[in-house]
Amino acid sequence: MESIRSRDNTSIAYEKSGQGAPLVLVHGTSADHTRWKPVLPPLEAKFTVYSVDRRGRGGSGDSQPYAIEREYEDIAALVDSIPEPVNLLGHSYGALCSLEAALRTKNLRRLILYEPPIPVEGMSFNFPRVMAEMQARLAAGDRDGVVTTFLHEIAEIPADELKMLRSLPAWQGRLAAAHTILRELQGPPEYRIQPERLQQIRIPTLLLLGGASPAYRKMVAEQLHAALPNSRIAVMPGQQHTAMNTAPELFIKEVLAFLT
Repeated sequence: MESIRSRDNTSIAYEKSGQGAPLVLVHGTSADHTRWKPVLPPLEAKFTVYSVDRRGRGGSGDSQPYAIEREYEDIAALVDSIPEPVNLLGHSYGALCSLEAALRTKNLRRLILYEPPIPVEGMSFNFPRVMAEMQARLAAGDRDGVVTTFLHEIAEIPADELKMLRSLPAWQGRLAAAHTILRELQGPPEYRIQPERLQQIRIPTLLLLGGASPAYRKMVAEQLHAALPNSRIAVMPGQQHTAMNTAPELFIKEVLAFLT
């Protein structure tokens, strides 16, 4: 893997593959760069892919105290290190990092955000209870329990999709990064969509949405669409939060249609 230095001098690692225009991939909570493996081959055929390990997992370094803003700066630093305009694709928490990175760099060509975890009315989970449960599991050394609780209770991954995720090689990376979940969850609950800020992002932006995702995720997409001056929503029928795994061909179809 290769690496760059973020604004606070933390080493941020990425795996570079493929050939073509640059495409940076930013994974979500409880994952690392390996989560993109199901969709990597068709992307590598069209792009030079930079699959990043967000700080605190995989080959990347870390720093204390943790702040969500450092994550934004990490992605902007990687984008700025590439000598031509970049396509940026973020999933879940990685989509939030990508959205904010777009306010910190001018080296972007296009932006894809897949269901960033921005709080809106209608979220059904009891956040304090779930946080307490995950903290107890982490203290007990139950990393599997931490990841499973997060995916089921917070990300609202259905049982059949969760079973499928557990069967993938990337699950081991999720377990290794289990300790990063709690700190990441401290940031998004305070985040709010601020249209006056987001109007600065004028590059073409695609908002990916699962057709079977919870209603609040649709609300997030609609609010972002209203705030971003050059955006559109693409709904993937029958999918929820992990279409890269459950419908990779559909996911790739939407991504390539937008980027090419």
